[in-house]
Amino acid sequence: MKLATLKDGTRDGQLAVVSRDLKTAHLADGIASTLQKALDDWSFIAPQLDLLYQTINSGRGHRAFDFDPANCMAPLPRSSLRVAGASYLQQIERACKAAGLEMPANLREAPRMYQGASDDFLGAHDDITLAHEQWGIDYEAGIAAITDDVVMGSTPDQAHLNIKLLMLVNDITLRNLAPDEQSSGYGYLQAKPAMACSPVAITPDELGDAWRGGKVHYALRCSLNGKLTGQPHAGADMAFNYPQLLAHLCQTRNARAGSVVSAGGVANKEVKKGFSSIVERRNQEMIADGVASTPYLLFGDVIRLEMLGDDGKSLFGAIEQTVKQAEARKSR
Repeated sequence: MKLATLKDGTRDGQLAVVSRDLKTAHLADGIASTLQKALDDWSFIAPQLDLLYQTINSGRGHRAFDFDPANCMAPLPRSSLRVAGASYLQQIERACKAAGLEMPANLREAPRMYQGASDDFLGAHDDITLAHEQWGIDYEAGIAAITDDVVMGSTPDQAHLNIKLLMLVNDITLRNLAPDEQSSGYGYLQAKPAMACSPVAITPDELGDAWRGGKVHYALRCSLNGKLTGQPHAGADMAFNYPQLLAHLCQTRNARAGSVVSAGGVANKEVKKGFSSIVERRNQEMIADGVASTPYLLFGDVIRLEMLGDDGKSLFGAIEQTVKQAEARKSR
């Protein structure tokens, strides 16, 4: 099943069911007005949404209309909880090597996670609007799981059943602001503006055999200004899968329906697979040449992130964003 949230002038948008080929959609207003309402009562609502999904795919949806990704908000426009884990340890290894630091000894014992802003997710075609290029604007391509209620103390096997949807994310990072925030001991605030999400979120069964072991086994294509910069494989070198991330999160708390858990930027051991962020390329340049030459994003740059299935068709739709300078706010 594939779900989207369409812009309608409200904070939470209008839930729609989207066809498997991403060509048509049908409002779910008679079932659930928003994705959050669907997640709050998933066991009752999901079968109704799935029936509508089957109807659309068969061409029998009498109220179906052309699907336009540009008219999408994030599938879940805001959430009560968003956390990101560092599941691809190659990123940390490269960063440490580039900086001449030793790897943390306990890196593989438990996932490292941070809690980020969740009150304002960007749609797949919303601009990345920021005030200064000097902040070191970077994209970070990954995948996030959306859950129903996850009970405190859940094991990975139990948490696996709470993963209801998956989506692509662009976890935008301001690299030049991050070091001071990290050194403060309080974590990210200014360095992590709103995250962007793919046009649709999909149920794991849409991936078939590519969803196994709590991982997505497809490559994630990343392009900058029309040029492919990487296509790292999301399942190949993932140290902690999504059920493990959820179980770690819920050691001391419940995670309520609509929680968003991402696994960090996708990264592989093989450098030839390319990179899911600019900072990774810069770290590899430091390792190889002693200097990082690739610039961070500039105003006017266009980033595109997409995952293709075995048939070469887009699974989630593409995140395609232009970096733009924010207009100066006028004083009152």
